Amino acid sequence: MTKYQIQPFYYPTTVIFVDDSADFLANLCLQLNSNLAFRRFHSPHDALIAINGSCVSSTSIDDFFSLYNSREDDLMGQHVINVSLGRIHREVHNDQRFEQVSVVVVDYDMPDMNGLEFCRGIHNPNIKKILLTGVADEKIAVQAFNEGIINSFIRKHDVDAVGILGNAIREMQNQYFGQLEQKLSDALSVGSHLFLSDSKFAQRVREIKVSLGIVEHYIVCEPEGLLMLDGEGRSYLLMVRTAEQYRADYEIAYDQNAPLDILNQLRRGVALPYFERDQDNFSPSYTENLPKMFAAEEFEGKHWYMYSVIDRPAAFNLKYVTSYNDFLTRLDDQVKALN
Repeated sequence: MTKYQIQPFYYPTTVIFVDDSADFLANLCLQLNSNLAFRRFHSPHDALIAINGSCVSSTSIDDFFSLYNSREDDLMGQHVINVSLGRIHREVHNDQRFEQVSVVVVDYDMPDMNGLEFCRGIHNPNIKKILLTGVADEKIAVQAFNEGIINSFIRKHDVDAVGILGNAIREMQNQYFGQLEQKLSDALSVGSHLFLSDSKFAQRVREIKVSLGIVEHYIVCEPEGLLMLDGEGRSYLLMVRTAEQYRADYEIAYDQNAPLDILNQLRRGVALPYFERDQDNFSPSYTENLPKMFAAEEFEGKHWYMYSVIDRPAAFNLKYVTSYNDFLTRLDDQVKALN
């Protein structure tokens, strides 16, 4: 499980439901959260083909790491790892990101292939597996859980089975990203983005995400913060500065003879500078590169922070990004076409 309170990145993924009873699946899916992306299969063989034969590759944290070779001779005895944070927020341009399968919910008692045989047939070890059982199958499910074949099991006939299942799916989807991000978390824990591991600030971030309807987010480094998108694809930048970073902003602005209005806002601690261009410069000689100032709030958690939420940040080219709601609509259209 990741040590971070805020995951470096997260986006909705797809859940696969497998049950030989078409009526049961139809009734179950009607009761699920309307914002959940899912596909349902009556044939376990077809489901395995879809999962194992998918051309949609799962996100690999290794893609964000490389060996840093630009080193001095006296450092050649050290292995220096480069973490490409820029590649993380560029995942938002991956049109297939929502199609990744994170969780499989499968019935145990099926005629052609039981649920455990199905789970053993899944090639991707990162996919979480939830087994639906009858009363007689509970002992089998407990043993499968203990052996690590499944991650959870739910009794079909429990009074609140659907509610329990919904909670389990949310937890498993978080765990899916947590296990992917462990290496990234370890790397960042000794460097930047201190706010990710701050439990108090994480609660504030959750409140912000709920208020804006955020469904996906990605860590960014220039400036440090989170790029967030709601279901319609509307973007926001949560820009976060520590006390040290904020002091550095003021000192740089002062040294570059920034306009008095900018200096006063930085001195009073009421705003954060946001540069919409690559070349950051406070000097009035470069008026086209001067930052826009956004109202900021203070927050004291494990560290002291200033943060701003910027609506539609101009520095990110997100015009052609696929939104989660568009993806859900496409899924619905596919289901209707099959009926």
